[in-house]
Amino acid sequence: MEILQKLSHYRFSRYFKLLFVCVDVVLLNLATVLSALTRFGSIDKLLSKEERTVALLSILIWVALLFQNDSNRSIRVEPIESILVRTIRKLIIHAALISVFVVYLQYYDISRLRLFSFYLIFFSLLMISRYLSMKLLKYIRAQGYNFKTFIVVGANESGEKIRKILAKDLTFGYKFLGFFDEKIDLSIDNHTAVLGDFDAIRAFVMQHTVDEMYVSLHIDKIEIINQLTLICEQNMIRIKFIPDFQLYTKASKVEVNFYENTPVLMFRTEPLEFSGNRLLKKVFDLCFSGLVILLIFPWLFLIIMLIIKIESPGPVFFKQERAGRDKKSFTCLKFRSMYINDLANDKIAERGDSRVTKFGAFIRKTSIDELPQFFNVFWGDMSVVGPRPHMINVVKEYSDLIDNYLVRQYAKPGITGWAQVNGYRGETKELVDMENRVEYDIWYIENWSLMLDIKIIIKTIINIVKGEENAY
Repeated sequence: MEILQKLSHYRFSRYFKLLFVCVDVVLLNLATVLSALTRFGSIDKLLSKEERTVALLSILIWVALLFQNDSNRSIRVEPIESILVRTIRKLIIHAALISVFVVYLQYYDISRLRLFSFYLIFFSLLMISRYLSMKLLKYIRAQGYNFKTFIVVGANESGEKIRKILAKDLTFGYKFLGFFDEKIDLSIDNHTAVLGDFDAIRAFVMQHTVDEMYVSLHIDKIEIINQLTLICEQNMIRIKFIPDFQLYTKASKVEVNFYENTPVLMFRTEPLEFSGNRLLKKVFDLCFSGLVILLIFPWLFLIIMLIIKIESPGPVFFKQERAGRDKKSFTCLKFRSMYINDLANDKIAERGDSRVTKFGAFIRKTSIDELPQFFNVFWGDMSVVGPRPHMINVVKEYSDLIDNYLVRQYAKPGITGWAQVNGYRGETKELVDMENRVEYDIWYIENWSLMLDIKIIIKTIINIVKGEENAY
């Protein structure tokens, strides 16, 4: 503890990025050696000109990637999932660049299997180091060291939100000192945390150590905001502003882009608007749907086709126009699970629906009836994961009843989705059921990532095995 007390007087965070790079370089070289031992049983082949060149390029490219967009940053409240995604993205770019150099330099003696082993080992070492460093920092901060103190100017809902985020876990390394405001909002849980009005701020920061100030004031308080900026600059306090975006939108997330020097507020983030993310999702959809079509359909299709034909007359497939991305319709495929009827395109299935055949009830319960939609995915009309496609008449009905209903059509419809794995599947008996489904769909659009898609697929499989109450 004495060591921690002495070290706590030093600001190591300014050197952390450099230490981060040095550790990564050591791990990269260790992964190179271990991959050679795994592949060849010795490190002799690493001494060749080609291997030494590739090793040097690996170091230079990785260091460049770390400094790109401040990728080696340390965010106190960043979850391990975010670090995982960022690390995988950098490794993919690194591997692609190394492959280009190997081909361009015609290094045909470089072992591809050795490179593959290198990336597996390097990724494992990176994640272990990231995890251990987070655990160490959390332990140190839990002991009361390496923390930052902060005050919030604005005892209102936005100020209370930022206080809860930063102060909810001591291991984040933030210590809340108090609010400052001329009046107290009812949303503040602890009114005694308000230490004074705006005039009391200067005296407080001169008497106490304050690292950061969060300002949650309306823009009409511009004179006070300017005074706070001056106080912070005179006392070496980092000032951060919490814009009141709720004046413009009720969206849970917003995005600010800069057109030259002009900030432009976007109502919601849309990761799939970036071409790189769309390409990644497209490649995943093609690979996943292709594997399902090649591995499952050749043997399962014949079995299902025979049972459907034996049980009731009619086609094997049920085709229906559904609303897709940007309100463009497409023909959605399913295995037919009902007797031929005139209401198929107007009325969705209900619990105990007499139109559903016995085998149809089984394939609906197990979601087998949705398997033909992997052809829709392969053709590009759908995605493996996304908001479920609704019938055209349903879209017309709910777009009038729910204001943000059509936002869900910013993305391609999916075979499964975030709403479905959270219990909002099947019949919507009341308007609130559809409203909740829409909210989950919009959350998915705003928070998309490849890891989220994989998580949804895994949860879908688990739900199918366990059985879903709303699957009928």
